[in-house]
Amino acid sequence: MAVVFLLSVAALPAGSSVPGPASAPIRLLQMNLCNSGMAGCYTGRSVTEASKVIRTEKPGLVALNEVCADDVDALERTMADVHAGGTVVGAFKAARNGRTGGPYRCLNGQPYGVGLLAHIPAPYRGHTVHSGIYPMQDATDPEERAWLCVDAAGALYACTTHLAYTSPVLALAQCGYLLGTAIPLMRLRDPQQPAVLSGDLNLRHGGSPDVRACVPSGYLHLHDGAVQQLMATGDFIVHSSRSVSMGGTTDHASFLVTLTVDR
Repeated sequence: MAVVFLLSVAALPAGSSVPGPASAPIRLLQMNLCNSGMAGCYTGRSVTEASKVIRTEKPGLVALNEVCADDVDALERTMADVHAGGTVVGAFKAARNGRTGGPYRCLNGQPYGVGLLAHIPAPYRGHTVHSGIYPMQDATDPEERAWLCVDAAGALYACTTHLAYTSPVLALAQCGYLLGTAIPLMRLRDPQQPAVLSGDLNLRHGGSPDVRACVPSGYLHLHDGAVQQLMATGDFIVHSSRSVSMGGTTDHASFLVTLTVDR
């Protein structure tokens, strides 16, 4: 069930982009597609379902967890079909295989990790991709977790991650590193530009430890009633949020949040 923390409610159009001068609504879609081919939640159908959801909901930002590199490319094409005008950008960061030092891979051989898609309205001022592997990892798990951000110049910073599932304490440490070190360093270029993080954090509101322990002061925080979380700088206004069914193609419903930037 979504959502726990709602600031205001308004009827907003379905189409959205990252914020421009007019502060148009941003529809951010958080998705965990469980598409490695190795986990028990794998169905082989989640990317096709994700494409259908993107076409229906027309998000301006999509955060993708548990995906193969080719999945991000396919869904970037869907985003480009959905949005007329502007520029659609995609980014991917592979988890690292702690045993080989190379990318962690899906069963089909593709690199496995997290992705971001963003529709940037004109004028496009360029974008920069930032990413990394957390310095703290579970030595018994070969999948070393990664984070990924897109800096859409003049618009916003958008980030995603998929944190460790083997230990909530470790997941909290990774969350603290991302929000306390990695994102602040990235924001040095433009500290006034808004930032939003969405991902499967494997932490819960009210859990032990509680995900709220890594939410920076002044940030908004929402969740889907489970482990998918959204955190954003305080210059965002949240208008609505809800879960979106994935038709049983993955073990997570998608999480859709509509925001605007308070200019």
